[in-house]
Amino acid sequence: MTTNRTSRTGGPARALVRVVRNRNAGLCLAGVVVSGFGTSALWLACGVWVKDLTGSDGLAALCMLAMWAPALAGPLLGTLADRVRRTPLLIGVSLLMAGLLPVLLTVGSPSGVWLLYAVLFVYGAAGVVHDAAESALIAGAVDRSLLGDFNGLRMTANEGMKLLAPLAGAGLYAASGAAGVVLLDAATFLLAVVLYAFLRVREERPGPPAGGPRERRTAEGARHLWSHPVLRPLVLAGGATMLCAGLSGSLVYAVVDALGHSPAYAGVLYAVQGAGSVVIGLLSGPALRRLGERRFAAYGIVLLAAAVALRAVPDDPLAWACSAAIGAGLPAVLIAVPTAVQRETPGPLLGRVTATANTLVFTPNVLGLAVGAALADLLDHRLLLVASGVALSAVAVALLQSAASAERTASRSPSDANPA
Repeated sequence: MTTNRTSRTGGPARALVRVVRNRNAGLCLAGVVVSGFGTSALWLACGVWVKDLTGSDGLAALCMLAMWAPALAGPLLGTLADRVRRTPLLIGVSLLMAGLLPVLLTVGSPSGVWLLYAVLFVYGAAGVVHDAAESALIAGAVDRSLLGDFNGLRMTANEGMKLLAPLAGAGLYAASGAAGVVLLDAATFLLAVVLYAFLRVREERPGPPAGGPRERRTAEGARHLWSHPVLRPLVLAGGATMLCAGLSGSLVYAVVDALGHSPAYAGVLYAVQGAGSVVIGLLSGPALRRLGERRFAAYGIVLLAAAVALRAVPDDPLAWACSAAIGAGLPAVLIAVPTAVQRETPGPLLGRVTATANTLVFTPNVLGLAVGAALADLLDHRLLLVASGVALSAVAVALLQSAASAERTASRSPSDANPA
């Protein structure tokens, strides 16, 4: 790792203070907390809402699918974040959702569930555009040496909201029905608009489209990822990791059953996992500066692999330790990928590359969940957990070999500025 990538920031605490004291970073983090709270609350409430209206577990599960499906169009949606200035785009997307969510107040019977799915689909698409625009905006607003700290804090904020918001959403749903949760989420979007309005980022108006037909411009993000020696192995490792994480995550109730507890005990394991994610988010900045993105992600995957495999052992203290380790290991790759994308991608391409990377990393998680659900009743969950752990270990080894190869190449070519 070269000197310009390891500039001293005065220690972890000082680096975190520098991020928070950065006006734009602080406002974006506040926006993450606000919108994350509303989104997490709505996710839970919509599933419960559909279950109450229809009595169908399958239709309730479709709520998550409706929100995830737009991620498949990430490369296309990300193009929007490269065609307009990002701050007005963030404001516009938030206003759109604040105005659209109250439409859900008209849903009062099973015949109206289609409208709920439609709004959730738009919600997911808006989220893809929002994430791409925010990542591109932050890349130009925060010192490059602090991008890892920011993304770690972002992960900490997201996980913190996942611990708190579902409880708040469930309580609000019980007290006032779905209307209360819908209006809460709409209010969080309006608050996010206020936060984004205070951003002070100098943005040049994007130039006219270049690079041929729209399809060709949309594919530029994928081409950049595939041809880049740092981003390609990271994104491939991220997708493989999320595939295995989805498969193993679908077995959590089998793990709980083997421990001799009721299904509600899964909530305890998820809470412990969230605590692990909060911790790694706070430590990620210094770790990224010391290790580089690929090694940081690889070591996190090693930890995840061990924890997933050891979940096959029915022991309560070990199950808690494994949950904490999963919470610490899995986010490593989810922090390393956006940090590398922000550092290694030209500004005019950043929206498309971010959205494409998110699609390639997160979509396999849905496939893993589906495969795990299908296999859970056919195979012993312990066999599946051990197999997932072995597969994750192979992913980590491949990523470490990629980093080592880059370092050997850099040692032969001193002009190479990015061996990590």
